Amino acid sequence: GSCCEMNLKDNDLVNFEMAKAAGARCILVADIDRGGVFAQIIGTYNLMEKEEKDLIIGFLINKFRGDPRLFDSGIKYIEEKTGKPVLGLVPFFEDIYIDTEDSVAVQVDRRPPKELADDNVNIAVLKLPAISNFTDLEILEREPDVVLNYLSRANQLTDEYDWIILPGTKNVMSDARWIKQKGWARAIKDFAARGKFVLGICGGYQLLGSKVYDPHGVESDKGKEIKCLGLLPVTTILEKEKVVQKVTGISILSGSRLRGYEIHMGRTTPVRSSGQPFARIHVPGKKKQWEDGWVSEDGLIIGTYIHGVLDSPGFRGEILNRIRISKGLKPRKPRQGRLGRFKQYDRLADHFEKYCDVERILGQMGL
Repeated sequence: GSCCEMNLKDNDLVNFEMAKAAGARCILVADIDRGGVFAQIIGTYNLMEKEEKDLIIGFLINKFRGDPRLFDSGIKYIEEKTGKPVLGLVPFFEDIYIDTEDSVAVQVDRRPPKELADDNVNIAVLKLPAISNFTDLEILEREPDVVLNYLSRANQLTDEYDWIILPGTKNVMSDARWIKQKGWARAIKDFAARGKFVLGICGGYQLLGSKVYDPHGVESDKGKEIKCLGLLPVTTILEKEKVVQKVTGISILSGSRLRGYEIHMGRTTPVRSSGQPFARIHVPGKKKQWEDGWVSEDGLIIGTYIHGVLDSPGFRGEILNRIRISKGLKPRKPRQGRLGRFKQYDRLADHFEKYCDVERILGQMGL
């Protein structure tokens, strides 16, 4: 949030409290795209205490559109009113793809569904109430023939969709109840029965199993158990300790290399032998290997704990091409995943360097 939320400031442990503890130089960044940039900068600055003002070395104005020369008088006005320099006027960067924070849920709710087409791969993402890890899905939207829509109503899952993805969730127990209450359980089962592709990632994987048991009250009342979709022969027990680790491995299904990370409370185990594990993985630099996830016998329903699994071009390309071929479309080479994302951040850094007074900023930091 803002560094000057006056009703919250007494208990604010971030923003200026962290800066003061570290003796860090600060830059106030304002978003001009939504208007009111003068009130943002001057108003916020005037609300600061003297100790906080002394930490401010200047301002950045982000997401500027139009001719920057028309804002010369605006920069002069801000500098005269505050006595601090404007260190950059950064133009809006249209053509860039970087990770989205989880608060993007607000934007997802507002954007209209994209039009489906027979010559596209049409993907539905279940818009769970506690949805998380949007970055798992962003790479799909960069594929030129993919249409991806977030759906909150079960009747939106029409036969025009080729694939449904159940993403991560911050609370699998409550979302399992929501799926039943809103008619999603029947809709997803019917969708799978028609030979469509289904993918569950982390909490979405747990939802594809037969049940989730919460013996320690991690997400619900202690000892509570809830039935899930039963599309994969696995059960999950929620544990006290959270697993957080980077992983790499090989997809048993396709042989493609995988890379990503795990962050979950559950331990999921198969209860029947139908199907097979999804991948054989390990922590980079360590020898111990284990099997992750599960795949149905027909290979159409996949569950995995690996966040970022779709960034692996081999796996993503294999599923997309299976769908394309089933629709009579030509296979395509997949876009690059994580490597391409790193390049995006390099482009963003170059963009800021071009439009900011970097030498002055580094000088203020003593570098």
